Amino acid sequence: MPDHQKTRLICTCEATMTLDPAKLGAEGRAASQLCRAQLDHFRAALGTFADVTVACTQEAPLFTELAEDAGFDGNLRFVNIRETAGWSQEGAHAAPKMAALLAMAEMDATPFEVVSLESNGIALILGRDQVALDVARDMSDSLDITVLLTPGADVVPPRQTTWPVLQGSIRRAKGHLGAYELTVDDYAAPAPSSRAKLEFEDARNGAVSRCDLVIDLTGGQALFHETRPGYFRADPRDARAVATLVKQAAQMVGTFDKPKYIDFTPNLCAHSRNTLTGCTRCLDLCPTGAITSAGDTVAIDPNICAGCGQCAAACPTGAAAYALPVVDNIAARLRAGLAAYLDAGAKDAPVILFHDEGHGASLIDASARFGRGLPAHVIPVQVNEPSQIGPELMAAALAYGAGAVRVLAKERPAHPLDGLADSLALMDRVCAQTGHGTGLCALIQTDDPDALDAALWHPATPARAKRSRFLPPRDKRGLLVLAMEELNQTAPHPAEVIALPKGAPFGRVDLDLDACTLCLACVGACPAGALSDNPDMPMLRFTESACVQCGICAATCPEQAITLAPQMDFNAWSAPKRVLKEEEPFACTSCGKAFGTRASIDRVMEKLDGHWMFSGTAGADRKRLLTMCDDCRTREVVIAGFDPHEKAGS
Repeated sequence: MPDHQKTRLICTCEATMTLDPAKLGAEGRAASQLCRAQLDHFRAALGTFADVTVACTQEAPLFTELAEDAGFDGNLRFVNIRETAGWSQEGAHAAPKMAALLAMAEMDATPFEVVSLESNGIALILGRDQVALDVARDMSDSLDITVLLTPGADVVPPRQTTWPVLQGSIRRAKGHLGAYELTVDDYAAPAPSSRAKLEFEDARNGAVSRCDLVIDLTGGQALFHETRPGYFRADPRDARAVATLVKQAAQMVGTFDKPKYIDFTPNLCAHSRNTLTGCTRCLDLCPTGAITSAGDTVAIDPNICAGCGQCAAACPTGAAAYALPVVDNIAARLRAGLAAYLDAGAKDAPVILFHDEGHGASLIDASARFGRGLPAHVIPVQVNEPSQIGPELMAAALAYGAGAVRVLAKERPAHPLDGLADSLALMDRVCAQTGHGTGLCALIQTDDPDALDAALWHPATPARAKRSRFLPPRDKRGLLVLAMEELNQTAPHPAEVIALPKGAPFGRVDLDLDACTLCLACVGACPAGALSDNPDMPMLRFTESACVQCGICAATCPEQAITLAPQMDFNAWSAPKRVLKEEEPFACTSCGKAFGTRASIDRVMEKLDGHWMFSGTAGADRKRLLTMCDDCRTREVVIAGFDPHEKAGS
């Protein structure tokens, strides 16, 4: 590489791959056994370079240990080019893809915060039969147990009261690992004299139980989503599932760290203004109940959030942003990888394959070891969750030169993929209207490596003549708008206006000019700053690229003069603020200062004609007050001694 501070170490893995160091930016010859016989090559690199990228992930623990022993304090990175590229039927032609993988690996992921959850091992076991007591016995050495049986449970009284066994039904449950709170009805303690069957004393409602763990063996409806930390659930009839549960729950004592998946900026949230509800996208999509309404904004509980990322992918303003990593970091990796791929002389347009570490990486490995491997034009990009991929990343990938985007997910994911489906539908509409065609962005939902092969092994399309190299902005909304603009500019047939379905994050505000009084209530309510006024004169202006179609303006307007029109108008995006309505200001008849609009004052005067309070001499004075600004009106009433309530006609 040109920069003498950096180096790339590549290895043919005992000649199982064909590598060209010159095409991969590596110095010297490719090693054949870097992790064993040629380990000195790695040691030498540590002593020479401050930035070392090793094209091997299998032996990353060994290389990391050696770097620590050598006191290496530079950047040590690892990238897999074997299962993802070299071990393929097209491995000999995968040099451009390997170059892309190396370029992406050399971009550091952004740091993220962690959330600490503490458990003291206080566990509440919910059960309906003897299984709950058996589990309590198995876990009593490691956890502080209380058993709560559903009313009517038929269990034999334990020989000894080692832990509490109570009766009750859950009315309400909330919380997370280390901080659960359950409200219990039909709560009752057992009768000490229970003989053949555990009998209970008089029950009461509204008891509260607080615990660190909830172990649900009722076999009924789940209290929480399966990803809720500290909530364990199994069918009591499934002995293997119960045994697994016991093993996992018994270890849940201590402090546990989890990523804070979402960075939330409340002042960007378009959920509500003045008690009027606007955007509810994240609330509708969150499968775990981590998001709740909190006045003008939503609240995202990081202790509950499981990191599916659907809220961030769907958020039109960027108030909810994924942190693992941040969206502009993924876009920057796409930019670097696609540039490296196309600059390496590839003639085919690459396909970006987004996948996660567990499920997706395992399928790719299986395909490489037992199948055809990935085609040479398919570039895998690992993310934390497939559902974190929003339209901004898909559009950016296509604008940077990708021929298609695929998102790999489990056949039965832990959470619905509704948000991802909405993003794919939006991209399909945009791609179709800009001449890219349909089906460019699609979901591959499978657990079978053979099915993955079948979905990817298709003839590649020629690389497009136009591609963008834009730098991704840091904010998600900015990236979404810019990526769509660049996608359109590099399209075969750029569009001017694309009509979108209701709920899309872009659109126009239509104003009924006759109904609008320029009260500007919509300006104060708009959370995105798309509607604005002019401090120098009565005017309502609109910035279309900022509009997220939350609908708060339409709900706020007292005259019902506003309607929404979902669309992408690229000309409007590049234009300055558009004036929706302006009127001549009305000048105070006393001091001449402008206030209100002439049309609104005239309308008020017209409505007051003939009204008994505004007839005669006193009525005329009252009408004259309405033509004054606030300061002059106050002075007229207070200083001049004018009585606005004087009987009309006197």
